[in-house]
Parts: sequence; C-alpha cells; structure tokens
Amino acid sequence: MKKSIIITLAVVAAAIISLIIFNKITKGEDITQLVTEVKLGEFEILVTVTGELQAERSEKITAPTELRTSRGHRFSQIKIQDLIPEGTVVDSGAYVATLDRSVVTNRLKDIEDELEKKGSALMTTRLDTTMQLRNLRDELVNLKYNMEEAEITLDQSIYESPAVIRQAQISLDKATRAYEQAKENYTLKVRQAQADMRNAEIDLSRERRSYEDITTIINKFEIHAPSAGMVIYQKEWGGQKRKVGSMISPWDLTVATLPDLSSMISKTYINEIDISKVKAGQEVRIGVDAFPEKKYNGTVFEVANIGEQLPNTDAKVFEVGIKIDGTDPILRPAMTTSNQIITSVYDSVLFIPLETVHVDDSIPFVFKKNGFKQVIILGGSNENEVIVEQGLNAGEKILLSLPDEPDKYKLNGEDLIPIIKERERQKKLEEERQKAEAEKERVRRNNMQMMNKKTPQGMNRQQIQKTRTSGESKQVTVKKREEK
Repeated sequence: MKKSIIITLAVVAAAIISLIIFNKITKGEDITQLVTEVKLGEFEILVTVTGELQAERSEKITAPTELRTSRGHRFSQIKIQDLIPEGTVVDSGAYVATLDRSVVTNRLKDIEDELEKKGSALMTTRLDTTMQLRNLRDELVNLKYNMEEAEITLDQSIYESPAVIRQAQISLDKATRAYEQAKENYTLKVRQAQADMRNAEIDLSRERRSYEDITTIINKFEIHAPSAGMVIYQKEWGGQKRKVGSMISPWDLTVATLPDLSSMISKTYINEIDISKVKAGQEVRIGVDAFPEKKYNGTVFEVANIGEQLPNTDAKVFEVGIKIDGTDPILRPAMTTSNQIITSVYDSVLFIPLETVHVDDSIPFVFKKNGFKQVIILGGSNENEVIVEQGLNAGEKILLSLPDEPDKYKLNGEDLIPIIKERERQKKLEEERQKAEAEKERVRRNNMQMMNKKTPQGMNRQQIQKTRTSGESKQVTVKKREEK
C-alpha cells in the first residue's frame, strides 16, 4: 500500500517539474501564434482559370444548305426531330439526325395544288387559242370569198351605168380592205396566242422547279455524317447544346460537329483585370477535371482584342485560346480544364504568403517575430504568395496572422514609405493617362461616326479629309479667340 502511494507521488512530482520547465522555456511567447520564413527562390506569377476543351479543327454536320440558298423557299426555323446521342462514333455517310418535315410538307402540298392549277391553265390556254385561231381562219376564208364575189360583180358591171360601176368598185374596195385587216388581225392574234402560251408554260415550269427544289430539300432532311468521327452537338448562341426539339435557322445550319481529336485546345475567358498579363506564346500548365492524375503542357496562341459579356454576368471577359501539346486519346471536347498561365518567372526573389501582408493607408507591412512592424515594398503576386522587393531578408520569421496586441509592435522601415507613395502616385497618373487615351479614342470614333452620317454620298477620301481639316482649323481659331 505504501509502495503504491510512493509511486503515485513520484509521478505527480515529475509532472509538476516538467510543467515548470516548459513554462520557463515558453515564458513570454504565445505558442498559438503561427510563423513562417521569408523564402528566396524561383517565383511564378500565374493566372489560373478554368476552360473547356475543344478540337482545334472540326467538320460541320449541317442541315440542307438549300434552306438558305433557295430563292423560292425560305423557312425561318426547322425543328430537330431526332438526333443520335452525343459522343457516338460514326462512319462517313452514317445517319446523324432528322429534321421535322411538317412545315415543308405543308408547303409542298400548296405547290402541288398550284402546279395542278398551272397545268390546267396551260391546257385551257391551248384550247382557247386553238378555237380562237380556227374561227379567225374561217372568217378569213369568208372574207376572201366576199372579195372574190365583189371582183366578179365589178367585172359584170362593165356595161352598166357609171353609178353602178362605181358602186361595184366601192364594194370591192371594202371587201379587199376587210380581208387585209382580217389578215393583220390574225397575225397579231397568233403572236398574242404564242405569248399567252409562253407565259402559261413559264408559270408551269416555275412551279415544276419549285416542286423539284422543295422535294430535294425534303429528301435532305435526313442528315448524314460527311466523314468519320465522333459526333459533338453544336452549341447555340445562349450556350446550350443542340438537342431534339432545338430549332435550326437558315443563318445557323450546323446541327453537330466532327472534331479532329488529334489537335485539342482549351478555350477560356480571362477577366479584364488579368488580361493585360496574358500574351500569346506564354506557357500553360493544364489539368483535366475528369482525370485529376493527368497533367498537360500548353501554349497561349490567341488572345482576343475585344472584350465581351458572357450571359448572366456583369464582368467583361476576353477569350483566350490555349493549344495543348501532344495528343491523348482520352481527351474529349467539352471536358473542363484548369489552366495555369505562367505570365512571369523570377529566378531568385524573396516572397512571402499573402496572408502575412497587412495594409494601413495603402502602406503594406508585416509583423516580424522579433516584435517589429516592418514596412515592405511589394512586387508581383500569384494566388498564394507575393514578391517582397524591399524590407525583408531571406530566412526572417514573420507572423502568419494578426497578433493579439499589434499596437505593441514597433514600426520599422519608415524610409520605404516615400518610395511606396511615389509608386502609388505614378500608378494613378498612368491610370489617368490610360483613361484619357481611352476617352480620346471614344470621342474620335464618335466623331467619325457623325462625320460618316453627315458626309454627302459621292465624296471621296480627299474631300472628306479636307472637310475634317477645315473643321479642326475652325475649332483652333475659336479656341484662340476664347483665350484672348
């Protein structure tokens, strides 16, 4: 019993002694405060964005081009009635989709009715022309007989009185004139009949061509692949992919595409804050969400000059194209990628975590473990770290978070504050200069648009330039008068 009590007292005493020693070692220090060291080494400035895989080259699977090129048949929209699953690998000529024929079929029925009417009209014209010309020919024969009878009467009246002879002569002249007029009228009627027949035949031919055209269009409403490949649905203007029920317009006939999977790109969008850092030729580290273990390299090959606003967003973004090096059969269009664009690389610089940096009145500083509040001059940064140009040395220990009593830390590096202020001033001047240039360019474009609206048609380039120069001279004269 006494032995167990002695052992228990010895353990308690050892614990008390250990606690006293630990307190002496950690006296005056906050053991909960995390610290880090200023690092020296290679530093990368990255722009990290997500993107979407696309084939660099692809062949379009389209609805019949006659929907756009046919002059006689214009259809605003045609519905997709059937569509094979996306990702299906097809051979050349394989079935892909079917378009809804209902609208075109209704048009075809109207054309068939019109074609029948035009055929009946041609037949009626032929019959009417035949009957009319036959009657005219019979009338010509009768008039010719009348003229011959008048000649006989005149010959027989040679021994009659002059009055009778004169009357016979007048009758012959009338009969002759009536016959000649009838002959001319017959010739005109033949020409008129030929024109009527020609017009009827043209109308019928037009309807036949219309029927043939729309029949050709209907026959092409079953769409087949122009070559072998994997079917990828076409994206519409709003970003959604084509599907059964989607509408095809004459201005966008593409139903799907057959991408060339041997050459892939990642299409991404960079916000206007970071776009100035991105240039063609920069290297990119690429990851694919579907295969986290896979890593690829790439290169920026295209940067848009004009920003755009994506649907359901307020920020302006710029499209950037990234070419993936090499090929990999597992890569498919529409896969999501994570892209790290390496905009700058520094070989040997000091850098610290971003969370160690604090700012007071635009002056950045860090809390050092030795009790100082150190002013620093910062350089470029990435998502996690920032370059320190002045104020710290490699290996120095700094706090990762705000200390419990920051006011007790003594300020150090006040001589760097004027440098920071001057940099801020220069930065603001540069921003103002860029804004002024942008405003100047905007005004210039507006003036150009106004000038184009006011410039009379037919003026050449020298006349337009002369008008602008004259206007600028007048503005200068008015400004000088105002200054005086």
